[in-house]
Amino acid sequence: MSYSFFDLAIDVLTTSAKPLTYQEIWEVGKTNGLTEKIQTAGLTPWQTLGARLYVDVRDNEKSHFIKVGKRPARFFLKSRELEIKSDTISIIEKEELAKPGKKTSFHERALHPLLTYFVYANPAFNRGKSIFTKTIFHEKSTKSGYNEWIHPDIVGFYLPLDDWRPSVIEFNRLSDNDSLKLFSFELKKSLNKANYREAYFQAVSNSSWAHEGWLVAPNILQDDDFLSELERLVSSFGIGIIQLNLEDIDSSKILYPAKTKASLDWETINKLCEQNPDFNKFLEDVKIDFESKRIHKTEYDEVLKDVDTYILNKINGL
Repeated sequence: MSYSFFDLAIDVLTTSAKPLTYQEIWEVGKTNGLTEKIQTAGLTPWQTLGARLYVDVRDNEKSHFIKVGKRPARFFLKSRELEIKSDTISIIEKEELAKPGKKTSFHERALHPLLTYFVYANPAFNRGKSIFTKTIFHEKSTKSGYNEWIHPDIVGFYLPLDDWRPSVIEFNRLSDNDSLKLFSFELKKSLNKANYREAYFQAVSNSSWAHEGWLVAPNILQDDDFLSELERLVSSFGIGIIQLNLEDIDSSKILYPAKTKASLDWETINKLCEQNPDFNKFLEDVKIDFESKRIHKTEYDEVLKDVDTYILNKINGL
């Protein structure tokens, strides 16, 4: 049996004097030569470790691990739970908050690369398909007309170029022409009782043209009545909700899935092309990719290779 990410975490935490973040578990394992035992082709295996630990603790009643504290969360062996001193985590978290240069705020657009990474890399969203995104800069739009809530923050697309034979793609264009899937995303730093209705209906307006529309935020109020209201809006209007996890982006989750529409709103698409050059170029690039049977990745938002460093610099400001 091959050596797994869980095996590494167990070996590290068996001798650790305190709970560790998944990054710390990986670094200790690397120092001890344990990471060399893992067979993985991923560029960021520590993120894979983190994602598996988060999911295992959340979904597996027989998990060997427990999650302790938050911002950031740490992991420990369930069998050693009684060894954790009551004040250990609070002391650690106070030390984290006391670090110099800690940002308490960040620009909303700093979330864009994190969403790009999530929709490209997370199978919970893309179901194993490669989805590429493009940021739409509102400041480039013409100011005339009734266009206050027409521009999405990010648009995305999926073409089955790696999954379908070229002959099948061409035949699809001649028949159903449904191989292309377009996405629209509205991002907010938070969703709470004060702003959720405006944010949601902005997403409704921004995403009416796409196959799927999404409202995305990292900080979403965890209140049963509030979440029930969000669920009601999704049921009524079809815009899904994604919660980005700024501690571990691979543990971001779909709170409520979007309703997929069978057809596009071509009138709104045409209006967007007339008003925003970014959106117009996005469609032109997708058309070129479809006709050439090749994705020109440089034309779209870059997918982060080191998410942790990005979060430290752009979100936490360390």
